[in-house]
Amino acid sequence: MTTVETRYEHIVLDEAQVAYIAGTTMKVRELVAERYAYGWSAEELQFQHPYLSLGQIYSALAYYFDHQEAMDADLSARAARVQELRQSQAPTAFGQRLRAARGS
Repeated sequence: MTTVETRYEHIVLDEAQVAYIAGTTMKVRELVAERYAYGWSAEELQFQHPYLSLGQIYSALAYYFDHQEAMDADLSARAARVQELRQSQAPTAFGQRLRAARGS
């Protein structure tokens, strides 16, 4: 994968302009999604991803906040697409049994 450095010390962009933490496969949007899904602080993110330094995490968060509108739109579009795909799929036999067992 070819990457381009950014003005953020630990952030690079791939050919599709997707932001990654340099030297890892962690996308900035993945880290941000975890932050919002679980309410994790930078320190908790580092605990959950011990291969990342706090500097890398804070750099990723800085990148996110400087590009928040575009990144939030991307995350929302991805969530909507997941919901669309879930609704378009027929329920599996296992899913039907699970719902029946839960009474829903």
